[in-house]
Amino acid sequence: MEATGTDEVEKLKSKFMSAWHNMKYSWVLKTKTYFSRNSAVILLGKCYHFKSDEPSELSPDGSCLDIVDTVISGNVEEFRKDFISRIWLTYREDFPQIKDSALTTDCGWGCTLRTGQMLLAQGLVLHFLGRAWTWPGALNIENSDSESWTSHTVKKLTASFDASLTGGREPKVLSKDHKEALKRDCDDSEMRDEVYHRKIISWFGDSPPASFGLHQLIEYGKKSGKTAGDWYGPAVVAHILRKAVEEARDPELQGITIYVAQDCTVYSSDVVDRQCSSMGSEKADMKAVIILVPVRLGGERTNMDYLEFVKGILSLEYCVGVVGGKPKQSYYFAGFQDDSLIYMDPHYCQSFVDVSIKDFPLESFHCPSPKKMSFKNMDPSCTIGFYCRNMKDFERISEEITKISWWRRVMESRQGWKTWEISAMHRQLQWAQNPRTFTFSN
Repeated sequence: MEATGTDEVEKLKSKFMSAWHNMKYSWVLKTKTYFSRNSAVILLGKCYHFKSDEPSELSPDGSCLDIVDTVISGNVEEFRKDFISRIWLTYREDFPQIKDSALTTDCGWGCTLRTGQMLLAQGLVLHFLGRAWTWPGALNIENSDSESWTSHTVKKLTASFDASLTGGREPKVLSKDHKEALKRDCDDSEMRDEVYHRKIISWFGDSPPASFGLHQLIEYGKKSGKTAGDWYGPAVVAHILRKAVEEARDPELQGITIYVAQDCTVYSSDVVDRQCSSMGSEKADMKAVIILVPVRLGGERTNMDYLEFVKGILSLEYCVGVVGGKPKQSYYFAGFQDDSLIYMDPHYCQSFVDVSIKDFPLESFHCPSPKKMSFKNMDPSCTIGFYCRNMKDFERISEEITKISWWRRVMESRQGWKTWEISAMHRQLQWAQNPRTFTFSN
């Protein structure tokens, strides 16, 4: 009887906590985010404009239709599709119990692990699908914030205007065989992409077998003195992700690895060692590398001098995002507009999804609405990620970072900043390249 009573208390407690989490973490998608039409939006190296200088035109029926709205509408939809296609990992509840604990949810403590998962997921998307990939079902997700993508609602375009854009063009006639060949190629490509899309998400499932699921990450975190229920910092998560990728046994994951910078320094020789691996024979193969750089952008508060540099980082096509956030709240930063960072928020409690079943639902792994946060509110501790498919990518990243560093030094000299005199607590985010390293130096 006593055991039964205890079980009832635990069940009641579990129901109460579930209700509390649903109430506390259900507001995330209900707050509106506004984007300006006058400034470019950058998302993981891609640039979108919600403004156009195109002139107005008349449609065939004589009505005035503004091409500006067409351009804006197209860019907004492209941005939405690109953003929604990024993989979103959030708090979950009612998943299998975490080993050595009674926890079946990560609500309230797992946000940095989730943002780390999102960064790694973006690296895997680049590796298997490429940056141009978007999820065909992205725009089918109900968007509770559909009126806020620009500060002015985009007008719907008429069918006659669509006709006016194509009326003067000579249609290209394809043979029946050519059409069928194109359709087969398209179908095969879409099928392959769908397989990898689901496979990548399945690696982050909330169950013990998932290679990069919460259960596995917590096991690897124990070596850093962390247990389930603890709060994880961006640097600790970087090392946990490295270990998880190293230990992954799926054959598909043998072609990728992670390198974590030590003391803000990336050693070229170490990256090369990571990329070169023996594949069971004399034949050497090159692994893709995700480079993670834990940094601190100031002392107790983020130094605004780093704003333009962080923008430069997020503008690189090789960037896979930043694990950062506000104090004790981790976000996955994926872009910016003006002085605001664009992010995905893991603080949204969703139900457990069994990713081992065929055709599991994908909707809860894609965020319908981006959020924005002023750079000045960012916590100084963060981890920056880059993806290198090969040595050429690594060399290009080094060159791009050097250019950003040069530009920042010019701006510092013009504005009289003496960043080299700032104390060691305000770690300088400067990349310097030599034959062995490029660094974030003091």
